[in-house]
Amino acid sequence: MKPMHQLVAAMAMALSLAATAAHAGNVLVVLSDADRLDLKDGKVLPTGFYLNELMQPVKLLRDAGHQVTFATPTGKAPAVDAASIKPIYFGNDAASLKVHQELLDQLALTSKETSPVVSLARIEQIGYDRFDAVYLPGGHAPMQDLLKSRALGRLLADFHRRGKATALVCHGPIALLSTLPHANGFVTAMASGQARRVPQWIYSGYQVTVISNQEEELARPQLGGGEMKFYPQSALQRAGVQYRAHDTPWAPNVVVDRELITGQNPASALGVAQELLKRLK
Repeated sequence: MKPMHQLVAAMAMALSLAATAAHAGNVLVVLSDADRLDLKDGKVLPTGFYLNELMQPVKLLRDAGHQVTFATPTGKAPAVDAASIKPIYFGNDAASLKVHQELLDQLALTSKETSPVVSLARIEQIGYDRFDAVYLPGGHAPMQDLLKSRALGRLLADFHRRGKATALVCHGPIALLSTLPHANGFVTAMASGQARRVPQWIYSGYQVTVISNQEEELARPQLGGGEMKFYPQSALQRAGVQYRAHDTPWAPNVVVDRELITGQNPASALGVAQELLKRLK
């Protein structure tokens, strides 16, 4: 029979673990399943999610004991943007890049055969109430599909009604447009330069950040001579948000307004994740 002090210690540890489990959240990470962005004049940009924008928050959430569930609109495995697999996005720390890349490989998110991602239709069947927060990373891919996904629009609108943490970074905040009454029409109108402000939108007046028009101009060489149909800052402003940017391009910038936590650029991913962790305590 164990001595009393060992039994007390074991019971204390069990209670501590139970308390940790009780406070653990279930975070839904929604990614685009597009591996390309259609540009003007029929040009195409190979793309996907940015490695640090996905894996830095995912690692922080997992290390804090939270459960992470991954979804894309159709359940197709997402693609990583090859341009993002660089130490510069990890503070020029090659070791940090390796750690996060190895975690991505371990999770098999991009594997066509074994990826754990599910469709947004499946998430709706499971029930939005199963999730405590939602996170959307950037990369150009959300500009291809998430901004007009009806399934995502229903999910985000539900989180808005419940005041549940909704975090997005870089190009990710463009997905907020999916909650517009006629998102597809608005996107088409933005591409033709004819979009008008929506009179009633659930995010009207929210303070929001997203990759700035200035940063998009600075990053134009990455498009290989192509041109985006429109910039996310312009689209969100036209839809009705109050845009907030950092004075210095590429500097970290996190904006919090009610349930929304938005980050401006790749350097903002850790800050967004830290704000999200505060909501999950």
